[in-house]
Amino acid sequence: MVKIKDYKGKHIHFIGIGGSSMSGLAHLLSLLGYEVSGSDRDQSHKTDKLAEEGIKVFIGHSPSNIDEADLIVYSAAIPESNVERAEAFKRDVPQIERCDLLGQLMEKQYAICVSGTHGKTTTTSMISKIFLDAGADPSIHIGGELDLIGGSTRYGNGDYFIAEACEYHHSFLHFKPNLEVLLNIDEDHLEYFGSIDNIEKAFGDYTQILPADGIIVGNGEDERVLRVMKGSNRAFIAFGRGGGFDVQAANIEYDVRGRGSFDLFAGGAFVSRVYVGIPGEANLMDALASLACAHACGLDLAAASESLSAFVGPHRRNEHTADIDGVALYTDYGHNPAEIKSALAIAAKAPHKRLISVWQPHTYSRTKNLFDGFVETFDNVDILLITDIMGARETDPGDIHSSMFIEPLKKRGVTAVYTPTFDDAEAFLRSYWQKGDLMISHGCGNIDLLNEQIALHGDTVK
Repeated sequence: MVKIKDYKGKHIHFIGIGGSSMSGLAHLLSLLGYEVSGSDRDQSHKTDKLAEEGIKVFIGHSPSNIDEADLIVYSAAIPESNVERAEAFKRDVPQIERCDLLGQLMEKQYAICVSGTHGKTTTTSMISKIFLDAGADPSIHIGGELDLIGGSTRYGNGDYFIAEACEYHHSFLHFKPNLEVLLNIDEDHLEYFGSIDNIEKAFGDYTQILPADGIIVGNGEDERVLRVMKGSNRAFIAFGRGGGFDVQAANIEYDVRGRGSFDLFAGGAFVSRVYVGIPGEANLMDALASLACAHACGLDLAAASESLSAFVGPHRRNEHTADIDGVALYTDYGHNPAEIKSALAIAAKAPHKRLISVWQPHTYSRTKNLFDGFVETFDNVDILLITDIMGARETDPGDIHSSMFIEPLKKRGVTAVYTPTFDDAEAFLRSYWQKGDLMISHGCGNIDLLNEQIALHGDTVK
């Protein structure tokens, strides 16, 4: 097993350095005194930011990119056939997978790992704010950009390491958690897991890497999460709405913008009234999970509740990006049916005349495996635009295409239009929208660039 501590001061090269997690790890290693470089297929805001920090970034993959490397870091999305990994094998340059590196970085601190099919980034961000406000000085690693920490990572000298733990490719089994937050277990990554039962089993295996005195904080409303916790042979704290949970949200209300508030109970005792700073039912549950985590760690829950009232979410989570032609533009990272439905529910609470959705499907396998779920996702929009699928790590199998959604959606009464490119989508939007409309784009690919492109071009009539 490659140990990152043995390479202190040496040259570490990241393949796919522009990824959400990889860019953060590159930044963190640079802070810790390692010499860092990396490569990525495409230039992005993340690669630009790393370059501004003095990290050498190559756009495009080439064997020569690893000439100075003492160690290669790669993610699950980078196959052995990648030209830089292949060259590393030829040169006997050691390689380490992203999740193994992250697991090693959290070994010396009390690791709080947040997992679940959706909600990880927001919940990890909420927990981070609670611990920062409590003066805990944690190290942090999230899969998004959080202004509170100036990006996706933070190096702290405190006792805690707070991190997202993704189930894809069983990545979270490489971590070293002391406390696991289990948000939900739903269908996703079926091209890898095959079935929801296999996903549940992966989460069960994940609980077994906890030490004997480890703690699970889990969503007691989720049948599969509850089953995993009960079968874990570990101490657990269940959170949920209503009675019967260790940490409860009662007397829930939502304001006109959809921001939730509730009475917080822990161990049956009333703690405080909680006001969640961002809207949506899913975000209320994420806030409850964060407070249950704080409770498990012995933090002051009244202070933690106050911390959440001023919480500002990470970028690309129902983020308002601009107002163009009197239309409010939002973008959201959600990329499976449950996440997109949640984003649309939040958008529906915002002032608008018509709700316009622009969806970029992400990966061919997810689009195909969750096809029926996606068809049932957009019932409440006034119009849906669908761009071409972003293949990301996958090659086109030839049996799934964005245009295949149009007829099934129309049968459900959804007005759907296939707009292959961002230029096509922008042209349609500008011909269609009216002052007072709201547009939200969905996807974990580069759909946020559509929002940027529209904002760059400005109002239609100057």
